[in-house]
Amino acid sequence: MLIEYESESVYEIFNDFDLIKKKIGKDKARATKKRLDHLKAALNFSIYLTTGLGKPHPLYENLKGYYGVTITGNVRLILKPDTESLEPEVLKECKTVIIKGVMDYHGRKNKWLIP
Repeated sequence: MLIEYESESVYEIFNDFDLIKKKIGKDKARATKKRLDHLKAALNFSIYLTTGLGKPHPLYENLKGYYGVTITGNVRLILKPDTESLEPEVLKECKTVIIKGVMDYHGRKNKWLIP
C-alpha cells in the first residue's frame, strides 16, 4: 500500500527517524515504523484490517472516517483510507492511506504527539 501524509510537516517527521525519535521517543518511534512497514506490505487496506496487526479500529466524533492503530497502550497512529467511503467493498480497492499523526488517547483527552 502507498503511504501519504496529511501535511508536509507530518511527512518530514515520519521520513526522518531521528526526528520522530526526538518527538515521541525511541520505543514509540520503532513501533510506529513497524506499523508503517505493515501498512506498506499490505496490498490494500482491507487486507491490512484482516491481519489485525496494531488492532486497527474506526474512530468516531471529530475523527470520524479515520482509523487508530496501536503503537503502545494509549498511543495510536491515526490514518485515513484514501477512499470515498468505508464500505468493505471500497476498502478492498483502497491502495493508499493518509497519515494524520500520532495521538495519546489517555482518558478523555486527545493529545497530539505528532500533529
